[in-house]
Amino acid sequence: MPSDMRFHIIIAAVFWCGFVDSRKIRGISSSYKRFYRERKSFLCIDGSKIIPFEQVNDDYCDCEDGSDEPGTSACPRGRFYCTNLGFRPHYIPSSRVNDGICDCCDASDEYNSHAHCQNTCWNLGQRERAYVEGQMRTLDEGLQLKQQLIEEGVLLWREKQAQLRELQQVAEDLQIKLEEHRRKKHEADRLKEQTIKALEAGGSNLRRQNRTVSSTFKLLDSNKDGSITVDEVQAKVALVHDEEQVLSEDEAVALLGGGHQMDLTKFQYTLWDILTKGDSVKIKDTHGAPGSLVGEDPHLKAADTAAEWEATNLKKVEEAYETVNMEISDLRKKLAIDYGTDWEFLFLNSQCYKLKVYEYTYTLCPFNQVTQNSTAGTEVSLGRWGMWVGTPKNQYSQMEYENGEPCWQGGSRSTTVTLTCGTETALRSVKEPSKCQYIMDFQTPVACQPVLKQRGIHSEL
Repeated sequence: MPSDMRFHIIIAAVFWCGFVDSRKIRGISSSYKRFYRERKSFLCIDGSKIIPFEQVNDDYCDCEDGSDEPGTSACPRGRFYCTNLGFRPHYIPSSRVNDGICDCCDASDEYNSHAHCQNTCWNLGQRERAYVEGQMRTLDEGLQLKQQLIEEGVLLWREKQAQLRELQQVAEDLQIKLEEHRRKKHEADRLKEQTIKALEAGGSNLRRQNRTVSSTFKLLDSNKDGSITVDEVQAKVALVHDEEQVLSEDEAVALLGGGHQMDLTKFQYTLWDILTKGDSVKIKDTHGAPGSLVGEDPHLKAADTAAEWEATNLKKVEEAYETVNMEISDLRKKLAIDYGTDWEFLFLNSQCYKLKVYEYTYTLCPFNQVTQNSTAGTEVSLGRWGMWVGTPKNQYSQMEYENGEPCWQGGSRSTTVTLTCGTETALRSVKEPSKCQYIMDFQTPVACQPVLKQRGIHSEL
C-alpha cells in the first residue's frame, strides 16, 4: 500500500476515534447534549476539570459534579436521565443505575444488570394522557359552571344590596311609627291617670264625672239581687273623715232610710243624694278592684281600654323594629364577607354540605361553621368561619374555621378546608392529621382556575 494512502487512513481513524457522537452517551437529556460533543477532551459542567473524552462513562468519577458519569453509578452526586419515550422523562440518582431494580419505564437504567425490565412507557403514557384529558374536560366544564355561578353571584349580590336598602327604609318608617305610638301611649296613660284621680276624689265628684245612679247602685249591690243591704253598705261605704272605720249597723240603717234594705228607686232619692254631696260618707277607695267604683266607671273603662290598645300597638311596632334591625345587622355581616373577586362564592352562603366518615357525620356550612355529629347524637363544633388562608397566587384556595369547642389536650378545635376544582359542589374528604386539627377537601366549580399551558406527555422519538 502506498505510504501516502496509509497516512490518510491513519488520520481518518484518529479523527473518527476522537469524535464521540453525543447520541451514544447514556443518561443525558437533549438539553445537555451540547456538553458532550467534545472530540478529544471533556470539560466538567461545573468547569472544575478537563479530562480526556474517553473517560466519560468509564465507571470512574473524575468530576466533582458527577457530570462525566451520567450513565453509570460511579459518582455519588450524579444523575441519570430516563428518556421514557411515550411517557414523562425524569432524573434518578445515578446510584440506582444497574442496581437490579427497574426505575425508568423504558428500562434504560438497567442496561448492564441481571434485571429483565419491560418498556412500559407507552402504557403509562396512555393512562396518563387519558387522565389528563379527563382532568381537562372536568376543568372546561367546571369553568363553564363557574361562569354561571359568577353571573348568579353578581345578581345575588345586587339582590342582597337591594334587600338591605329596603330593610333600611322599613326601619326608618318603623322609627317614625315608633315615636308616634310612644306619644299616643303616653297620652292614653295620662288620660287614664287623670280619670282615676278624678274618680278617687270622692263622691262629691260623682255628678261632675257623670256617674249614673244605676252604675253606683250596681256597685253597692254586691250580690246583684236588686237591693242594697246593711252588710253591703258596711262593706262599701265609709265615713269621709275616717275611711278605715267600719260603719255601725245603726249608721248603715240610717243611710238606708231606716230600713235594712233598699231598692234602686228608694236609693235614687236617699243614699244617692248623700253620696253625691260627699260631706259625710263616701264609697270606699278600692283602687280599681273588681266591683269597685273605679272598675265600674264607663269613662275609666274607656280610658283603660285605650291605654291597653296603645300599649299593644306600641309593643307590636317595637318588636317589628327590633326584628328589622336584627335582619339588617345579619345582612350587613353577610355582605361584609369576602366572596371572591366576582362574588363567585356567594352562592355557598346559607348552604351546608355533609359527609359521613365511619361513625361521624361532618357538616360544612361555608362562611358559618363546621360541626361533627356522632351516631349517639352528640354535636361538636370544629370551628367557626375565620378567613381565607390560600396562597398569594390563589387566595381563595383555602378556608380557615377556628375557635371550635375546646380540645381535651388544650386549645380549641379548628378546620382547614381546601377547595378543589370539580363539576359538583360537595364535601369529598375529612381527615384529622393531628389531634383536634381537621382538614377537609371541598370540591366546587368556583375553585376551577384557567390553565395557560397544560404540561403534556413526552412523546418525542
